[in-house]
Amino acid sequence: MSRIGKKPIPIPAGVEIIVGEGNLVTVRGQKGELTKKLPSCLEIRVEDGQALVLRPSDKKEHRSLHGLGRTLLANMIEGVASGFTRNLELVGVGYRAAKQGENLVLSVGYSQPVNFIPREGIEIDVPAPTKITVRGIDKEVVGDTAAMIRRIRPPEPYKGKGIKYEKEFIRRKVGKAGK
Repeated sequence: MSRIGKKPIPIPAGVEIIVGEGNLVTVRGQKGELTKKLPSCLEIRVEDGQALVLRPSDKKEHRSLHGLGRTLLANMIEGVASGFTRNLELVGVGYRAAKQGENLVLSVGYSQPVNFIPREGIEIDVPAPTKITVRGIDKEVVGDTAAMIRRIRPPEPYKGKGIKYEKEFIRRKVGKAGK
């Protein structure tokens, strides 16, 4: 039995779950609304302020989808209740970020500043010139947007210059050995 799949998901106050035809799950909360189609073999029950994800049998396919379905539903509930945040840091002399309207403008060592346009439903904040915060209600989209920003100038292994996640550890290489 999946250890993750059999755990009930507590539903916070103000969150509403609607299970539609074909396991199309809609979750509404203070931050917004998310809709996702979960695997059709799973059964989703909402009772007593908790959501349960049940599987029909112990077949390998059902076991593998059990934990996935529960995690997707838990992420949707957490997203509409409190949202998700991903923090990035810019490391390097002269590397800085600025917000221009809704867009993010990055000066990261290229000849021109890089203009990044965020997806719908994503909020980008620049609390300091070397810090970027990506916020949203869909965990997958927040992580993907943060990865796209990091991909503009990934950290290099010699000095660690580039855009990195907040607590990411960069393995350093030794430079040239002089005589």
